[in-house]
Amino acid sequence: MRMVGLGVVALFLAASGAASTSSVTALKVTYWSNGANESESKTWTLRCEPAGGTVARPGVACRKLVVGGRKLFAPVPRSAICTEIYGGPDTTRIIGVVAGRRVWATFTLTNGCHIDRWSRFSPWLLPPF
Repeated sequence: MRMVGLGVVALFLAASGAASTSSVTALKVTYWSNGANESESKTWTLRCEPAGGTVARPGVACRKLVVGGRKLFAPVPRSAICTEIYGGPDTTRIIGVVAGRRVWATFTLTNGCHIDRWSRFSPWLLPPF
């Protein structure tokens, strides 16, 4: 009887959303204009449902994350062939949770592939390139 009672409580919590974190999105973005070894940085935040934080347009950022999801944070594949275009020392680190799953990503402008990756987040989450 006790197991049935626990099962009913768990089912209620799942149905009410109290036990579910699958839709949680909260990010901390740290930006260094002269590389991550620099002491000066800028930091902003984003949270979704409801959209908020210190990013310029949290609603836009949340909508883009819903469409792109965690795959937006995928690193440049090691086997990628990239143009040797240097975009500068800018570095950004994004740490947090997207749709309930942890993300930890570093963005640079070291070559064409990394510039393209940065551009997918700019200007709605990262500074414009």
